[in-house]
Amino acid sequence: MKSLDIAEVAQQAGVPASTLRYYEEKGLIASIGRRGMRRVFDAGVLERLALIALGRAAGFSLDDIAQMFSPQGQPRIDRQMLAAKADELDRTIRKLTAMRDGLRHAAVCPAPSHMECPKFRRILQAAGAGVIGGRRERPGPPGGHR
Repeated sequence: MKSLDIAEVAQQAGVPASTLRYYEEKGLIASIGRRGMRRVFDAGVLERLALIALGRAAGFSLDDIAQMFSPQGQPRIDRQMLAAKADELDRTIRKLTAMRDGLRHAAVCPAPSHMECPKFRRILQAAGAGVIGGRRERPGPPGGHR
């Protein structure tokens, strides 16, 4: 298989060489040698970097991602961890949806003041109680418009 030096990997993966060195230090990727002073990687490192990027985008820590690789470097799916992250993302989506809907409503609300709007008051109360601010969980967005 083709080998790539660190500069080629950095360019193709769109990450700085310092990130590649850090990932190698954390055991997420491994170089296969050196060409002069530059680390050399198997071309398969690009797929592994894509998996790392996907994990990071989903909110996994680098330590979580490292656990998803076997010692031989193959991805190992921890389905329970993935399901827990999906549940966490669902909660975040509900909170963000409630905030978005509240902002959209406040932008067009016919009440003379936002503080006079019943829906805005419910959103404000929910935020104060931590329902939309992340301190507490609640099954769904705070009350509908009545």
